[in-house]
Amino acid sequence: PHHMGDTYAVERRIQIDAPASAVHERIVDFHRWPAWSPFEELDPGMDRTYAGAESGVGAVYEWLGNLKAGAGRMEIVDAIDDERVVIDQRNLKPVRSESTTTFALNDSGDGTTVTWSVTGPVTLIMRIMGIFKSMDRMVGPDFEKGLARLKADAEAA
Repeated sequence: PHHMGDTYAVERRIQIDAPASAVHERIVDFHRWPAWSPFEELDPGMDRTYAGAESGVGAVYEWLGNLKAGAGRMEIVDAIDDERVVIDQRNLKPVRSESTTTFALNDSGDGTTVTWSVTGPVTLIMRIMGIFKSMDRMVGPDFEKGLARLKADAEAA
C-alpha cells in the first residue's frame, strides 16, 4: 500500500535566454549531454553506450563508471518538441533505484524557463540510509549546476 511518504521529488528551474528549440535539442539527444550534464564529471573515463533511437523517444544511454558514477540506464519515453522530455532512469549501482526525470520547457518572454524534476519511489535501502529525507539537498545542487551549464551552452550558440 502506497502512502505519501513513498515517493520523493526534487525540482529546480532556470531562465535561459535562448529559444526553446535550442534548449530542447540539447536535452533530447543524449550525445549532447556531456556538454552540460553534471553527472558526466563524476567519472570522465566511464563507459558510455548509446542504443535505440538517435535521439528522442526510444533513445537509450547506459553508463558504467567508478563508485561515484555508478551504473545505470536512461531511456527517453516521451518527447514533445520544444516542450518537454521525459526520461525513465534505472540506476543499478551503487544503489538500485528507478526514477522519472522530466525537463519541462516554457516560453517566457525572450527566452525559455526550464524545469528539471525527478520523482521516484523511496526504496527500503533509501529509508534505512535515511537519504530520502535529504534527497533535495543531495540532488538539488547537481540540478542547479547542470541547469547553469545548459544555460551557458544554449546561450553561447
